[in-house]
Amino acid sequence: LVDPDIAAFEAQMMEMMDSPEARAMMERLQELMLKDDPASNTEFVALLRGMRVPMMQQMGQHPTLQAAGEEVNATLIKVPTTHDGDFDVPVLVQTPKKLEGKGGNAAYIYAHGGGAVVSSAQDSKGWFDHVAVTCDVVVFNVDYRLAPETKCPNNVKDFYESVKYICANAATLGLDHSKIAIAGDSGGGYICLGTMVLLAHNDEAGLVKLAMPGIPMIADLCFSDMAAMTVEEREIAHEMRKIWQLVAADFEAQKSDPLLFPGKVSDDVLGKFPPTVVFECEFDIFITEATRLAARLRRAGRLLEFVVIPGAKHCSYFMTPEFECSKKWQNTLKVVLQEYLHK
Repeated sequence: LVDPDIAAFEAQMMEMMDSPEARAMMERLQELMLKDDPASNTEFVALLRGMRVPMMQQMGQHPTLQAAGEEVNATLIKVPTTHDGDFDVPVLVQTPKKLEGKGGNAAYIYAHGGGAVVSSAQDSKGWFDHVAVTCDVVVFNVDYRLAPETKCPNNVKDFYESVKYICANAATLGLDHSKIAIAGDSGGGYICLGTMVLLAHNDEAGLVKLAMPGIPMIADLCFSDMAAMTVEEREIAHEMRKIWQLVAADFEAQKSDPLLFPGKVSDDVLGKFPPTVVFECEFDIFITEATRLAARLRRAGRLLEFVVIPGAKHCSYFMTPEFECSKKWQNTLKVVLQEYLHK
């Protein structure tokens, strides 16, 4: 069953959305999911960002996360890239004050969630201040460019180039080059997995010690028969179809490309992935795809752990640090990093 605190939170959210204005917005969003033209795409993205970004920002205002922010020094670096014009990728560096000035720190290079369409590194700062402090890592929160303004594979390449830059400049950044992890959640999980594909394809997986895609967008299950989906997968299918079409530069041409759908990576390339821990939630919208990928990683000898948080739904562990599922995720992440990154 879904955890009681999550169910209560969802009921509260439904009550807050029970107004003529909110209902009209949701109905309009549903209509736009079924269209595919420049005007409807622009309106869909604007509505989605207007709804989701304030929610993400509010989650980061919890006192526990704000307190962690007091223990972190935040700076900005810019990674020069040329794969999609001349663009400097902003990277928010979140360094625990207790690690400031020390060399040999562990790095946690992160791609934020939001379906690769919504949000920013700043929106996830509160949570990853907390991760930085509790897990003794320097977080590099990458502000990769979003769709539809930036299309696949250039969104993935923003993160990939940032990973390469951080690895190449590890000593200058106060890092131990042998203790670098990459991670991402939801849409950021897709960005992380796409980067794993590039690293493996280019025989560069050894640059990172650990990869941790969480609740990740992986493949095109949403385009299949909804009768075979879980309730959660079915509820989000139309929205995910729209999002994947916004992310793709040419959906038909790219639908077999693992840089769009990392779940379609070949066994040969998969076998070159970095050591991987996949994080999932029991009632997640991507649970089927993640389970399939975990099975393939296990067979290829690249899976360290497949962690499924019981009773949780998509992004439940980011709703508030007080939720039981969030405590489980925090504790598990700390153990994973201690076991597979710090040692």
